[in-house]
Amino acid sequence: MSTSDHSPRERTRIVPTLIILAGAFYTLLPVAWVFVAATKAPGELFDSFTFAPGTGLIRNLRDLWSFDDGAYGLWAWNSLVYAGVGGVLSTLVSASAGYALAKFPFRGGRIFFAAILAGLLIPGITLAVPQYLLLSDLHLAGTRWSVLLPSILSPFGIYLCRVYAASAIPTQMLEAARIDGASEWRIFRSVVLPLMGPGMVTVFLLQFVGIWNNFLLPYIMLSDTRTFPLTVGLNSLLERGAGSPSLYTLAIVGAALAIIPLIALVLFLQRFWRLDLIAGGVKG
Repeated sequence: MSTSDHSPRERTRIVPTLIILAGAFYTLLPVAWVFVAATKAPGELFDSFTFAPGTGLIRNLRDLWSFDDGAYGLWAWNSLVYAGVGGVLSTLVSASAGYALAKFPFRGGRIFFAAILAGLLIPGITLAVPQYLLLSDLHLAGTRWSVLLPSILSPFGIYLCRVYAASAIPTQMLEAARIDGASEWRIFRSVVLPLMGPGMVTVFLLQFVGIWNNFLLPYIMLSDTRTFPLTVGLNSLLERGAGSPSLYTLAIVGAALAIIPLIALVLFLQRFWRLDLIAGGVKG
């Protein structure tokens, strides 16, 4: 086959590749600037706009961790608790609900699933105020529970787990386990959860990132700085930066550090997706 026969196919691949590269550049450019700006001293940050690294990284880190008696460390811990605990609980609830919707037909199941899909179309901002009023009536507003409880239920997570359970869990395997005398709880724990592992990893990652980056809900719910997550804490730095420009630098450094756990989490969890692909290739 001549080279000219391959040229049309190669040209059709170039355009999508260029679009992906342009999108990656557009997405990663602000992130790169945040990391570069975190190395600049306050004078270097406001004097010029360049991507050349600065000389103030060590001082910026020291000032950030010592600011307000270590407030940044407390905010980071709060974010880890909200995102970690909320992500785990949301993943378990989504896996249970998705498995039930996929493998246990019941009256009104389609209507219930349609209601969940409708929940995907509702922006989170429209639910923030009703959630605040509801939790305020329960005397939970202002506590950590006011951030954790709304994050447990994820319509998108339930939808993903329902789709994954329908395709990854053979009904014959469930029937065989029931014939052997296994209880439904044991089937869910020993059969369903291992098979849904890759799907649950995806839900956990999405929930962790979503809760970690969530700003509006904790901003409305919380008033005590000791319960602030990183998003609300860094916003308070920006608000106070109008009177003290050096706080802008601390906010940028804090934002750069807040990105690192998300990158580490993605790099750590991607091996589970790779293992699932390898397992699928072996089964095939």
